[in-house]
Amino acid sequence: MKDSNTMDKSRQAISNDLGTLAEDARALMAATADVAGDKVGEARQRLAAALENGKEVYGRVRAKAIEGAKATDQAVREHPYQAIGIALGVGALLGYLVASRFNRNRD
Repeated sequence: MKDSNTMDKSRQAISNDLGTLAEDARALMAATADVAGDKVGEARQRLAAALENGKEVYGRVRAKAIEGAKATDQAVREHPYQAIGIALGVGALLGYLVASRFNRNRD
């Protein structure tokens, strides 16, 4: 349950940061609306395209993350002992790698 809360908080923080970035970009576009010049116009078009592309990418990434989390949840529920074994093996491997790197750096 604690991990779920941490993931929800992280996801919310990222969403808030992306929202703030989009708002700042829109504010910049609004502030430069009356500025003439080819370069400013091109920059505004690129920014608008980047914002739109960012929305699409965020939507796709979010959908894939949710899909992956649901699939993982179902797999763990169907095979709990195998999931525990895999987690133990990965944890042991990571512990070994970190310990060996730490020992190498001490020398």
